[in-house]
Amino acid sequence: MSPPIFYPEDDSGGCVDENREFSERAAAFAALGARMVGISPDGVESHVKFRKKYGLVAPLAADPEHQAIEAFGLWKLKKLYGREFMGLIRTSFIIDADGRVARIIRATRILGHAQKMLEALEAHVAGAPHK
Repeated sequence: MSPPIFYPEDDSGGCVDENREFSERAAAFAALGARMVGISPDGVESHVKFRKKYGLVAPLAADPEHQAIEAFGLWKLKKLYGREFMGLIRTSFIIDADGRVARIIRATRILGHAQKMLEALEAHVAGAPHK
């Protein structure tokens, strides 16, 4: 199982924190049979530098054409300080054994998103209904 974690941009403050938290929990995800995959609109070269600079564990997938991002419905109109722009909605998914989306975890807060995802995955593996 390779649950996708969509994040907006390599080497930005929140994305660094979030990817570090996922890396810190990589062994716990692996124990549940999951190998996390980070996905952003950045290219391969950016991902290579980002992983190396911060010692990130999870593989990162490049999606500069937004194919996966749009397929998951995550390229949306956003608003920041009164300015509107198109951008990625930070979200993670649990994909079940049949390839269906079993759970959507929106990152309402960047810090703690990895732990929230881990807990959701633990509940999913245990067969517990999600909250």
